[in-house]
Amino acid sequence: MRRRAADYRRPVRRRLSVWIWVLLGLFCIAGFILLVVLQNQEYEDRVEQPVLERNAGTVQFTHRTLNVTEEIANDANSYARQLLEQMTLAKAYIVIAKDHNNLHLAWELSSKIRSCQFLLSKAAMREDPMTQDEAEPLIRSLSTLIFKAQDAHYDIATTIMTMKSHIQALEERTNAATVQSTFFGQLAAEALPKNLHCVNVKLLADWLIKKTLQEVTDEIKSSPRLLDNNLYHFCLFSDNLMAVSAVVNSTVSNTDHPKQLVFHIVTNEANYGAMQAWFVSNDFKGSIVEVQKVEDLTWLNASYSPVVRKLTEADLRAYYFEGSQELNDEPKFGNPKYVSLLNHLRFYIPEIYPQLEKVVFLDDDVIIQKDLTPLFSLDLHGNVNGAVETCLEAFHRFYKYLNFSNPVLSSKFDPQACGWAFGLNVFDLVAWRKANVTATYHYWQEQNDDGSLWKLGTLPPGLLAFYGQTEPLDRRWHVLGLGYDVNIDNRLIESAAVIHFNGNLKPWLKFGIGRYKPLWERYVNQTHPYLLDCVTN
Repeated sequence: MRRRAADYRRPVRRRLSVWIWVLLGLFCIAGFILLVVLQNQEYEDRVEQPVLERNAGTVQFTHRTLNVTEEIANDANSYARQLLEQMTLAKAYIVIAKDHNNLHLAWELSSKIRSCQFLLSKAAMREDPMTQDEAEPLIRSLSTLIFKAQDAHYDIATTIMTMKSHIQALEERTNAATVQSTFFGQLAAEALPKNLHCVNVKLLADWLIKKTLQEVTDEIKSSPRLLDNNLYHFCLFSDNLMAVSAVVNSTVSNTDHPKQLVFHIVTNEANYGAMQAWFVSNDFKGSIVEVQKVEDLTWLNASYSPVVRKLTEADLRAYYFEGSQELNDEPKFGNPKYVSLLNHLRFYIPEIYPQLEKVVFLDDDVIIQKDLTPLFSLDLHGNVNGAVETCLEAFHRFYKYLNFSNPVLSSKFDPQACGWAFGLNVFDLVAWRKANVTATYHYWQEQNDDGSLWKLGTLPPGLLAFYGQTEPLDRRWHVLGLGYDVNIDNRLIESAAVIHFNGNLKPWLKFGIGRYKPLWERYVNQTHPYLLDCVTN
């Protein structure tokens, strides 16, 4: 058979490739699976959402606890609030009923109050609000008793007057108790612990028996080092042996050249022998310690010093030693240290040590943590006193210490002037003598003969005597407050050259602040036989 021409042939039908069919199949399957997944997700959302909400509601209900205080504050109609309001009124009527000798009514009210307190406690313990059945009987019975009290002519006016008188009486008792508590705290702060008194007695016995101690003391008194202005001189005035010893020990322990240190101590006759025995029989790394007694300063008498004249007045001494303090006086002013001449010797340093040119004055309740010899090379710019200012807080300015209603003060001093601290002071004795600061001090003491300028203490007259003569020191030289403030920053304490336990909570007392006690105790010779014997016995 003859083939047709090419133009007249039927086109050939070509089949799709096998791979194309495979891809189309996979696409269809994937689309179907995706459709099924989306439908299932929508179903789960519709089904599970109510379940979650119910579960959440269940959890919230299960863990909800009753807060009685919140219920009382927020719900004016709560049974707990009604009971508390009735209890408050019932307590007032109890007081009035007792005043009118209606003891039976007072007993009934007290009984109902106890029942209300029991019901409130029960509701709080079970963490569920009290029901109407529980509260209503008590509310009704307590209301009946309150109406009964009102019928007994305990009206509102009587209630207010009676309660006002009771409140006034309670305030008076509270004030008296506060004053008494402060007085006892002050008394405890002044007392020397029994074990330290025991040490003093043993040392005094040594001083009286061992003649070698007195011989060594005579050698120290004639030492040329006491007058050598090339050495570093420190002075302390105290009758507290252990406190002074801690100051001396901490000073020599934190210096590079302890043999160049000279300590000048003045105490009273009662403690002179014990101090001499202690400092002679203990080694302080080669430093020299001179001890004097204030009774030997015969030039410091009533004819020279208005302070001595004031301290010898019979009325003043009776105030401190015969218990004649008034309740409205500040208890701290009842401290006998204010009539101790040792407390005022700081204003006579140039006369006590006429050969010295510069000294560092230290209180007996400080501890030295850094080398203090750089203080002697500080430039005071012609001033007499170098001290750390304390006026970061408003209550340490002049007007808090002095009575500026007096025209003598207000015309010469700025009431906003910055106060400063005794306890670590650099005194240029050459400038002191030139400015005659002691005479200025005497002048202001005479002006305050009647106590109108300031009450007591050494800081107020010090602020006046050294006014315009004080050079501010870096605050890190002297950190105060360890005898009353429990929240001093540790970094501030660590950076301080001198820490001061000013306040009643001294570190040698049992009620001293425990956080700071180790700072003082590390410089006390705890292994000394007398200390060990006195503590154990």
